[in-house]
Amino acid sequence: MCDRDDFDELDYARRGALSRRQFGFLSVGAGVAALLAPPADAAPVTGRSVDIRTPAGVCDAYFTHPVGGTHPGVLMWPDIFGLRPTFRHMADRLAQSGYAVLVVNPFYRIRKAPTSPPHPDFNDPATRTELMGMMNSLTPQATVTDARAFVPWIRNQPAVSRTRKMASTGYCMGGPFTLRTAAQFPEHIGAGATFHGAALVTDTADSPHLLIPRIRAQYLMAIAESDDKKQPEAKTILRDAFAKAHLPAEIAVYPGTIHGWCVPDSQVYNHDEAEKAWGRQLVLLKRALA
Repeated sequence: MCDRDDFDELDYARRGALSRRQFGFLSVGAGVAALLAPPADAAPVTGRSVDIRTPAGVCDAYFTHPVGGTHPGVLMWPDIFGLRPTFRHMADRLAQSGYAVLVVNPFYRIRKAPTSPPHPDFNDPATRTELMGMMNSLTPQATVTDARAFVPWIRNQPAVSRTRKMASTGYCMGGPFTLRTAAQFPEHIGAGATFHGAALVTDTADSPHLLIPRIRAQYLMAIAESDDKKQPEAKTILRDAFAKAHLPAEIAVYPGTIHGWCVPDSQVYNHDEAEKAWGRQLVLLKRALA
């Protein structure tokens, strides 16, 4: 769950996050693209909006991949603010490194993207209530239902390799979704990455970390310092679970970061630390999806 404190008490100057003026600049696609530098050997990519039929309806999504050839697939789960231009840019950037990426609208049952207002203020009570209600509608079973539709869809695309494993990545609320996807498709998901993942370890019977014995994926978990301060035991529990499952996992706390720090249109975006986490993701995918 995204805790309220994850979005409050934003000391931008002290923590090196974006100013409000910079954040306004990022509302323009060119601003986000400028921050997300392509890799030195960037492949030309092509992307398009797609509709994917699920048992719950039709999910709108964005699919992007290098031009020509086949590539490992990646299912990207966005944060609570949903599918928007920033995540399309992020998907394109990952595609430039040689991956076929599907980023979905997790709230398609409620409405098509965009699912949050422009420049959403999470501290506004009405906005917060609406977004949290949407997030809470995504039960573990709903996530599994969606994964059962999304993973086969990706694997059936001509641009996606059928012989190489896939990855699942997630931001904020999307973090647990990666574990549920990997547990549902252990034969297909070879890598997972969470960025400031929310509620990866809980005291409930359906806690995402309890699924680790069922997966076969190598993992990266990039933890915000603010999240680690609230739940310092989570990283140890996760490390122990992956160790017992004999799965390689890089679980690291990124200093000076606040929940939300990896997404360029976030008011707490930390460019340097986000780039480090992005680089570690590329290392993981190259190794695990070879």
